[in-house]
Amino acid sequence: MNHTDVLVLGSGIAGLSFALKVAQKGPDFNICILTKADKNETNTKYAQGGIAAVMNTLTDTFDAHINDTLESGKGYCDSGVVEMVVNKAPKRLVEMIEWGASFDKKPSGEWDLGLEGGHSQSRILHHKDKTGYEIERALLEKLKSFRNIYFFTHHFAIDLLVKEHTCVGVKYYNKRSRKIENLFAQLTYLATGGSGQIFETTTNPVIATGDGVAMAHRADAAIKDLHFIQFHPTALFLKKENPAFLISEAVRGAGAKLVNKAGERFVFNYHPSGELATRDVVSHAIFSELQKTGEACVYLDCTHLDEKAFTAHFPTITERCRKAGIDVFRDLITVTPAAHYQCGGIAVNKNGRTGLKNLYANGECANTGLHGANRLASNSLLEALVFAHEAATEVIEKKDMGNPNLSLDFPSEAAVIPLTLPQDLAVYKTLREQLQAVMQIYYLGKHSGNPGQNDLKNKVIALAGEIENLFNTSAFHISLCELRNLVDLALLIVNEKKADITLK
Repeated sequence: MNHTDVLVLGSGIAGLSFALKVAQKGPDFNICILTKADKNETNTKYAQGGIAAVMNTLTDTFDAHINDTLESGKGYCDSGVVEMVVNKAPKRLVEMIEWGASFDKKPSGEWDLGLEGGHSQSRILHHKDKTGYEIERALLEKLKSFRNIYFFTHHFAIDLLVKEHTCVGVKYYNKRSRKIENLFAQLTYLATGGSGQIFETTTNPVIATGDGVAMAHRADAAIKDLHFIQFHPTALFLKKENPAFLISEAVRGAGAKLVNKAGERFVFNYHPSGELATRDVVSHAIFSELQKTGEACVYLDCTHLDEKAFTAHFPTITERCRKAGIDVFRDLITVTPAAHYQCGGIAVNKNGRTGLKNLYANGECANTGLHGANRLASNSLLEALVFAHEAATEVIEKKDMGNPNLSLDFPSEAAVIPLTLPQDLAVYKTLREQLQAVMQIYYLGKHSGNPGQNDLKNKVIALAGEIENLFNTSAFHISLCELRNLVDLALLIVNEKKADITLK
């Protein structure tokens, strides 16, 4: 197959819920979902906390959720988008439940709503401590019933095919045939996730290399506020672990305390909400504390919490800590901030449409205006659901995207790609680690007033030149392509790329 009606890049919640919506409303559409790894290997699968929504109007209000989101975003949110997402949240959550997702309830039958940092009320719908895993499972199971959806796993998207400011598909590498091929589409929808692998310490899986944003940038789509990278305050501190294991915000919502080596609850020195301040505040407090003490980590104290209730709510976290030699009911959990979420991305309007004709984006690769400078906990899965619905509705209403057949303008490369030599792979790995180390120091330096920021920026520029030269002179390899994408985004971050645009 080299032509399709709708092409979805990515198989997390943003991609799968959009494909499902289009398949439901447009049974005549052929929908291809292209993903670089297994279909369930996504950032979504690793989401622990849950989805924020006003599901109990006796204790919560839409205005409260809106205000919490705006406050967390530090003045950079689009208030119209925030209102739209929050107001449509309950309906989209009910729909997710109808698709087969299961969320925790109290013995009374009410939703067991969690509390997380930055939220003024308990409003987090969750499935124990593996909400994303449950959502991914439910969506993949639901999609099996549609005969107009086709999965292409282990296909790596290299670049968008663009003609006259119109996206007509993607150039990709087929890992099985070892060939570079073209897939043409009436409409292309980017749901490629984030870019946490730019940094040395991240909760993101190794596939999170910013592919969608980099491709869109090279195709001249507008990129907005990519320098707003959220560091999650509490990743399990184990040296040289990539990705780092996330200790959900919900653990602090359940009463866990952050302490320094002396046992002091230091976050209250930085904000009156203490451990339940927004993620940027708590991460900054930890960074500052580590600078003062010279320690490598701080500690999460769960020893006072009810063992039975904690294990029931956080079985994955309990087991992962046990494997690391930590008994969460007797020992302190070593934690440190880690790159977690890309708040900026491809600029889109309220329907997820980019500035390129027939190109949409959603999820972590997109900048919808919801998160501003700092995402409110558990708003990301919600954003993906709401924008998938809005995009699918517009796509179905448009029906005819009007793409001409441009196959002749983009010939496929029929040759089989030769295997890359081990020594070349070692070079790519070394360059990736160098980039990650520089970006980690650069980003943390922004919080500490490091005077060497320009030197670090110049190192990124030098690495970019070296990597681009390698890409242009070496045989294709996914590792090299991912490295190119990472350094492209690193350049946007250190240059603090902004786009003062409004997409209608």
